[in-house]
Amino acid sequence: MSGELASYIDHTLLRPEATEEQVLQLCDEARSYGFAAVCIAPCYVQLAKERLGPGTQVKVATVVGFPLGYYHPKVKFLETHQAIEDGANEIDVVMNISAFKSGKYQEVENELGDLAKFCHLKEAELKVIIETALLTKEEIEKACAICAAAEVDFVKTSTGFAASGAKVEDVQLMRRVLPNHIKIKAAGGIKTFPDAQALIQAGADRLGCSASIQIVKHEQSA
Repeated sequence: MSGELASYIDHTLLRPEATEEQVLQLCDEARSYGFAAVCIAPCYVQLAKERLGPGTQVKVATVVGFPLGYYHPKVKFLETHQAIEDGANEIDVVMNISAFKSGKYQEVENELGDLAKFCHLKEAELKVIIETALLTKEEIEKACAICAAAEVDFVKTSTGFAASGAKVEDVQLMRRVLPNHIKIKAAGGIKTFPDAQALIQAGADRLGCSASIQIVKHEQSA
């Protein structure tokens, strides 16, 4: 993994008090270190796209229905449409966990399927946050099955706003039950190089991190 860890990381800043200046710094750091993407609030997508500039390999990711997921499907669709119009390449949407817990599986699948189709039409990718901290192992399996049926691109563990974030055992479970072509993003509480290494070895294809620089600096010195 040596020298390649940056390409797994979405350099993330989703704190509500984040400033425009901090978002611009995030973009500069992402370009400098070669991170896969910046993951920022929807209101900063256009700013991030402009800061990163043409020709950059760094993608712009943003969040939809964040962090609770229970917004009306039309609102999520509008958020997604606007984010892509503003320049987002990747959409991290929170699954409607309330509907899922209520057994409304088809409703959840329909919402995610519609978003996936729209994203693919616009040449963007859809990551679905299932918030593993709120789910049982059986529910994680069911959520992954729904995401697979909806033909999403990634299933993501966490928003980073729940009681806990990415866990190795949850990523391992997700990798076992998801089709090989659907990727996994681990996020929430990833603070160290060993954390990142363990999650990638467990099956994560992407990591959402706010401690990105200290993680890759540890890798470079290892």
